[in-house]
Amino acid sequence: MRALTRKLAVRAAAALLVASAIAGCGFQLRGSNGSYTMPFHSIYLGFPDTSALGTELKRNLRATDQVVIADKAADAEAQFVLLGESRNKSILSLNSLGRVREYLLTYTMSFTVRDAKGAELVPPTQISLRRNMAFDETQVLAKESEEALLYRDMQADLVQQIIRRLASIKPAT
Repeated sequence: MRALTRKLAVRAAAALLVASAIAGCGFQLRGSNGSYTMPFHSIYLGFPDTSALGTELKRNLRATDQVVIADKAADAEAQFVLLGESRNKSILSLNSLGRVREYLLTYTMSFTVRDAKGAELVPPTQISLRRNMAFDETQVLAKESEEALLYRDMQADLVQQIIRRLASIKPAT
């Protein structure tokens, strides 16, 4: 028993030593601090003015302090072209009475990114996010609020995925 306790203590100390050595040398995962280095200085986002996704993406890109959001496609080094965006709600399961027990919420977006000359930096890409939502017909208002919250959560995830993909672009040669 004593040997087992001593072995665990030695392993814990070794793990702590390795963790402190890695943290002390300045190692940090790329993008773990929330900022990414974009391979362009200006971008045009082809979203409608009323798009909540476009607004959130603009806000996140402006927060990097490295990227300018251009008003015209001709003024930008990169052009984000929205090919499609859709939200879908489908029945996932029914209870024994044939009433809805669960829904599947889907948020799908497809896009491409081009440089100022029209060359594709990112080929047409589709991102699809899914969330399950339990449903109770006695709490319809609460479930509508939960659905809206899940869609906002998926939108935030989508924006982060887009930013990571933009940061990983290799400029065309």
